[in-house]
Parts: sequence; structure tokens; C-alpha cells
Amino acid sequence: MDDKDEDTDTFDPNLPEEGPSAPPPGWLDSVTGYEEHTGGDCTDQICPPPPDFVPKPENDKNASVPNVMVPTVSEDVARDALLQFVGKKWTYSSKPAKNLIFKELTPFTVYRYRLETFTESRSSAWESEPHTGQCVDGPQNGVSPPPWNVQVSYPPKFTNAVQKIRVPHSSFIKPCHRCHGNGKVRCTHCRGQGLTRCMFCHGSGHSRNRRCTTCHGRGRKRCVSCHGKGYKGCLTCNGYRNLVHFIQLTVTWKNQMFEFIPNRVPEFPLKKFEKVSGEAFFVDENLLVYPIEGFPDQDICDASKGVIQNHLLKYSAVSRILQQRQTIELVPLTHVYYAYSGKDYDYFVFGRENKVHTTKYPSSCSIL
Repeated sequence: MDDKDEDTDTFDPNLPEEGPSAPPPGWLDSVTGYEEHTGGDCTDQICPPPPDFVPKPENDKNASVPNVMVPTVSEDVARDALLQFVGKKWTYSSKPAKNLIFKELTPFTVYRYRLETFTESRSSAWESEPHTGQCVDGPQNGVSPPPWNVQVSYPPKFTNAVQKIRVPHSSFIKPCHRCHGNGKVRCTHCRGQGLTRCMFCHGSGHSRNRRCTTCHGRGRKRCVSCHGKGYKGCLTCNGYRNLVHFIQLTVTWKNQMFEFIPNRVPEFPLKKFEKVSGEAFFVDENLLVYPIEGFPDQDICDASKGVIQNHLLKYSAVSRILQQRQTIELVPLTHVYYAYSGKDYDYFVFGRENKVHTTKYPSSCSIL
């Protein structure tokens, strides 16, 4: 840039300063069925399901569970499980696992109860995009359907998913609120002047009693933020001046899960069961499931009754219950007692995967 260009005053008093990032109150039109989005409120609004979408449970209905056999673990399986466990511990020797003497294998009856409530929730919010000439589906095409009447594609049951849909007939065009329809805004770095104070001479034009060679003695330099233009392109409308505003519906499917295992073996940590599977011998799936009664473990019955009521009250208030499923698994757990080198030890074999939990093992390697 030559000296003449550096002195040119590019300030345009008609160019507006950058406006707010969100539309101000009263900027957006009202859309029938979505009146809760007042003014420029762009926050997500929860849309509770209408009363006819909330399932009603039948009174005095319950579920019965068949009898089940407790699984057992053989000595060979118990030894193989311990060998696999030891093989993953570099400080453990496999010799004790190969030569141990079994004293007793005690199986336990461990039930895992699970309730899954598959829910659908809907929320809406204002969104916008630059108007580049695309067709706009506005109120002239009809009244926007209510949130729970908007058609969506459903995912498989009991899977989490999110889908965003533009509400039909909710779109309209407005001048961009950020640049007031100019497509550009005044540069805040130079306040629209296109020039900024020289950082080397601090605007004096001189440095060490000599003419500043950076700004050629003018005390000002071309603004690096706007490249001397005095303005920047609007990032909200990308220079197109107008925005298409519309209501965006967010549909969220979530599998709300509850698990419960009665603590029948205090010395075994219950969290270990989270990483293993069991044998599901009872599966009950319906729009609504009902409390289990008559099962040998009363804690399972109590848990079923409590959580079914809790899920119905908790989730039907803000979402739609699409399906429920309750299962009871028998999770294998065997306490293994053994001897090695004249000392007694023990460990647990648990889950269908035959995982091992132990707090003490006969020998370990040490590095000196």
C-alpha cells in the first residue's frame, strides 16, 4: 500500500456496528403451535406430550416368573478361568493355578433385574440460515403441525438416537439482525477507519528521533483485521443480507435403564457384575410392564414394583413412553476354595464369561 492509500479515510458512517448474536425480542414472527418461542428466544423449549400420548397402566396387574436352575462351575472350568486371569497379570506365576488343590466350590444364586424404558422427547428452538435463494416453506403453505404431530423416522427400539427436523410451514425471511441487512459490519478493531495506531511508534510517527519506517511517519497503519476496508463480512448471513428463520424440532430417543442386584455375597463387589453377562430366563416386553410378584427373591419383587412406578411418573411427564422391557438374569457366581503349598486361598468365578476376582494369590514375581 502506498502513502496515499495509508491516508485514505475509509470510514462509512452508514455502516452499522455488529448487532447481537441472537435476534432481539420482537424480531421474529409468531408461529401457531409454538407461541412459547416469544420474540428472539432461541433456547430449546421442552414439548410435553399431549395427554392421549401418555399410556395408562391397568390396576392390579402383575407379572409371574418361571422357576430356574442355579448354574454350577466344574473344577476344570474354575482352573481354566484362573489360568486366563493369571495370564493377564505379569506379576503372577501360573504354577499355583496349575498345581492347586480344590477344597470346595460353592455356587450362589445371583439375580440381576433390569428395567428398560424406551422414551421419546421433543423440544423446539429457533434456528436460522443465510437466504441464498432457496425456497422457503412459510405460513403461506399452511399451518405448522404441533410438535407431536410432526412425522419422524423411528430408530430400532431401545436404542439412543437424535433427529432434527425443520417444522413444516414455520420458515420466513428477515433481514439479518447481526448486520441489519447490509451483509457487512463495521470493523471493531479499527472502528471502521481502516487504520490503526502504529504499534512501533505508538502513533507519533517517530521512533528514536527518526521518522518511523513502519508507518512512514504517519502514526497509523492499515488495519490487519479488516485489511484496511473498515468493515468485515457478516458471519451470520455470510454476506447474503437476509436470513431464513425456522422452528427446528429436536426428537430424542433414549433407553432409560435401571439395574438391581441384591447383595447376597458381601465379600464380592457388586460392581464386578457390570462387566459380565448372565442367562436371561425372564423377558417381559410391552408398552407398559407390570410389577413382578411371587418370585422367590422378594427384593427383586420390591425393586420391580418401585422402579416401574418411578419410571412411569418420571418419564411420562416430559416424554412419551414407547415401550418397556423388564428382564431377570441369573448371573453365575461360584466361590472357589483351594489349597497351595499348605496354605488356604480362595477366588470367585463370575459371569458367563467366567471372569475371576481374587484379593490374594499364592505367589508373585518381583523385580529387584
